[in-house]
Amino acid sequence: MTLTTTPFGMRATAAEVLDGVDLSGRRMIVTGGSSGLGVETVRALAGAGAQVTVATRNPADAEPLVKEFPGTRAVALDLADLASVRAFCDAWSGPVDGLVANAGVMMLPTREVNAQGWEMQLAINYLGHFALAVGLRTALQAAEKPRVAVVSSGAQLRAGFDFDDPQFERRPYDPFVAYAQSKTADVLLAVGISRRWAEHGIAANACAPGWIHTNLTRHLDEATMRAFGAMDADGNLLTPDYYKTPAQGAATTVLLAASPLLDGVTGRYFEDNQESEVVDGGPDVMAGVAKWSVDPAAADRLWDLALTAVG
Repeated sequence: MTLTTTPFGMRATAAEVLDGVDLSGRRMIVTGGSSGLGVETVRALAGAGAQVTVATRNPADAEPLVKEFPGTRAVALDLADLASVRAFCDAWSGPVDGLVANAGVMMLPTREVNAQGWEMQLAINYLGHFALAVGLRTALQAAEKPRVAVVSSGAQLRAGFDFDDPQFERRPYDPFVAYAQSKTADVLLAVGISRRWAEHGIAANACAPGWIHTNLTRHLDEATMRAFGAMDADGNLLTPDYYKTPAQGAATTVLLAASPLLDGVTGRYFEDNQESEVVDGGPDVMAGVAKWSVDPAAADRLWDLALTAVG
């Protein structure tokens, strides 16, 4: 299979990726769009003319974006609460040209579960977005060239999906393994959508934004941050050469969501604005997408598991 390539490197910004792209009249949803990468994603899409709905737990946090871009609005959405997801979908009217599954939580220090008993990182990062996509399927089909862009992570290289104990009910809870599993699930979400909805014209791809200073890392301890080279001995943040700015981190997301360069591309995984090779996952692998993250059998099995949870 030939990998999809683009002229954009890892330092390209979201605005540069969409330079010259006219999104006038297109309606986009960005979860977690009021902070971090989400803000830059919204800014790039709205700057290209899209009407963007910022789906966030605290709509007031998106007020600066709403003021900056008159075509933007903020709507309440709590991905951990499936009732909130259903309410969002029920209130939606008209087509959805792009759904950006951007919101997430990383390395919760202790095991938490949602009302369905799903481990909270898996519930927010994957299950809530699954329910959102399924709930908006008709709206996506009503658009001309609808897309779903799922923000995953290089952490998917570290752990496959454990179907025997996905909620850490028997194995010891590990914050990073739980996060890695949820990000593998995110790639499997894109694969699952592609397998089921491509015939209806809906494309879905996943991406890793790279290393960026955002509030996603708020649960990391100082020792971990120092190990990343992102904090000095006094607790001051550092920016290693391999880190990106939020605007650079959002570039691959908007590439998946709106760039005409990806017309007809679906079920793939991208990093640094290029499609990634499929590799064996493991502790020493630094790039690519793990075989377990794009396994069609795993995608089908996870889809069925999620359907049962959503009800």
